[in-house]
Amino acid sequence: MFEVKTREGDFVETFEDLFFDVKGLVHPPDRIVAFIRYFPDEEGERKKSGRAYGKVYSLAERYKLLKRKYPGYVVHDEVFDETLCEVPKDNVKKHYDPIEGLSQLRARKDLDSLDSRTLRLVKKLCERSKIPWSAIGISGSILVGLKKHGSDIDLIVYGSDNCRRAYLCLQELLKEPRSLFKPYSLDELKSLFDFRSKDTAISFGNFVRTESRKAFQGKFMNTDYFVRFVKDWNEIDEKYGDIQYKDLGQARIKGIISEDSESIFTPCKYMLKNTTVIDGLKSVTITEIDSFRGRFCEQAKTGETIVAQGKVEKVTDRRTSRTHFRLLIGNSPSDHMILIST
Repeated sequence: MFEVKTREGDFVETFEDLFFDVKGLVHPPDRIVAFIRYFPDEEGERKKSGRAYGKVYSLAERYKLLKRKYPGYVVHDEVFDETLCEVPKDNVKKHYDPIEGLSQLRARKDLDSLDSRTLRLVKKLCERSKIPWSAIGISGSILVGLKKHGSDIDLIVYGSDNCRRAYLCLQELLKEPRSLFKPYSLDELKSLFDFRSKDTAISFGNFVRTESRKAFQGKFMNTDYFVRFVKDWNEIDEKYGDIQYKDLGQARIKGIISEDSESIFTPCKYMLKNTTVIDGLKSVTITEIDSFRGRFCEQAKTGETIVAQGKVEKVTDRRTSRTHFRLLIGNSPSDHMILIST
């Protein structure tokens, strides 16, 4: 059985030549929570080892593809109380580690323009933020060798301190007039909105309010980049089964962000105060919002008032027998988190 630990940003390839991107930091002992991203497709635009591949992005399309062609990867997970895409470890042919992927890219001589831009971005980020190369990796199509013309740069930074330094550095670089880092223009935000709105229902105005101030995404030398921030192994104390999640149904809530210190990480977390339920279960007090989707990182800041819709979960820590209630967003196109005027 495949025994290597996996985490957010890793990829695994199965014996059917399916590529899955790993989600989250906690996984069952014999399976990996991961969503299909690339699959063999005779009409696909991506090529690897003489084979054509297609890409699937929205969660709905991923589940649809798996249920139709590879139903064994869709299971109901009793700990998360949710139907998830999970890859049995016995099915894993190859593990793609972002840090190793970056190291291999640095050692290559046959770099194309996207490879060179990627290394230049990482070099600039490491030099300015003082984070080591060993704390950063590449993900996405570059990592697994399935990039095409127009592919973007997906990076992962590991460790809380490294992540915060890198994020502050990106904020500074986006503000510098001669920087190679550029924030998205309104037209570029419109293109991003058209892409994202297939998977997350939100108005363009609300989208611009939040996305225009995020520093982990933008353009580097006219290429899209997205930097994900992930905690390191020694910062993760939860093991599969330590915490039980119970689905209590959908809700729409209003609240004030009381703490946003975990908002840049994937998974991200926002603590709440003065929460009221607009629609849905009203008998519980929701104290936090969580998401496994990078698009919901830095969605709101401490002190801001938000309206959010998602799944209410009862969270029971079996180690302490303590419980609380959270709103999990990002698993349905109707899920959202928007800023509102106070």
